Amino acid sequence: MDKQTDASLLDDRRRALDEMYMRRCLQLARGGQWHAKPNPMVGAVIVSADGRVIGEGYHVRCGEAHAEVNAFGSVRAADERLLVEATIYVSLEPCSHWGKTPPCADLIVKKGVRRVVCGCVDPYAEVRGRGIERIRQAGIPVTVGVLERECLALNRKFIVVSNEKRPYIILKWAQTANHKIAYARSAGAARVEPLALSSSFTKMLVHKLRAENDAILVGRETVNADHPRLNVRLWSGPSPERLVLTHNAEGVPSWFKCFDNIGAMLDYLYANHRQSLIVEGGTVTLNSFIERGLWDEIRVETASFTVPNGVDAPELPANATLLDKKIYDKNTICQYVNQSRIL
Repeated sequence: MDKQTDASLLDDRRRALDEMYMRRCLQLARGGQWHAKPNPMVGAVIVSADGRVIGEGYHVRCGEAHAEVNAFGSVRAADERLLVEATIYVSLEPCSHWGKTPPCADLIVKKGVRRVVCGCVDPYAEVRGRGIERIRQAGIPVTVGVLERECLALNRKFIVVSNEKRPYIILKWAQTANHKIAYARSAGAARVEPLALSSSFTKMLVHKLRAENDAILVGRETVNADHPRLNVRLWSGPSPERLVLTHNAEGVPSWFKCFDNIGAMLDYLYANHRQSLIVEGGTVTLNSFIERGLWDEIRVETASFTVPNGVDAPELPANATLLDKKIYDKNTICQYVNQSRIL
């Protein structure tokens, strides 16, 4: 076996190890899903020269220690001497600025690790490459881009908020097999009736989605026709803030916050650190977001039956790219992403 082949095998082995430890970083990072906001979710793993994990941590809560601090803090006193030959893996570039906590890049330099591996560059303007540069200037090699797509996807909501100055927007609707979201007894009938489109299992998935997002919006017609509660009952987690798009707040239940235009509503959510918004209907409200290009993800549940008359579901935008498709209880759930914003 020649030297070039040996080097190639070593590179392949290092790449495989880097990806394995970065997956652990991502696993840890998800522990901050509920309390890290509006900060990103970040995980860190410290590995000794002999391949032993000697420290790990994640960013638990906004305003508290970052992932790197918690990882170093978990290292046993007996293992401190191993840090000079260790590698620290971090799913997101270490911060380089003073916020509520000191810069993690400075801590890494102080600890004197042998190597740093970052999943992705931090898109936040105050960091964006500066943490990596500070570590490299101290003579510590930094590898960037290990499982980059997965690391970016984990914090897609944070990235949209940072870049677009608005929450991450998920459009969601359920429809019949012939693309109707409500039933009408005859063609052109003024009165429509709600349809029971979700199974008991997919209803639970709806509540899971609500628990994972900060706010939910419907139009006034949906409030009048469906009397939705839009809270979380079938899953464990917080209920999203409930919003209505309407020009007349009279008669709207007290648990809704009313807005008469999309811009004002998005400004309110951004100013109050709401990272994500579900738009759940109806068709007019959903189309108003589609027409403005104000969406990042679309989730459509399609039942197996048809109805002869009813309200048409929105048309999928041309730039909607299918990301995932699953079938539960004969219902199909498709997840689409905005092609122009694929990370």
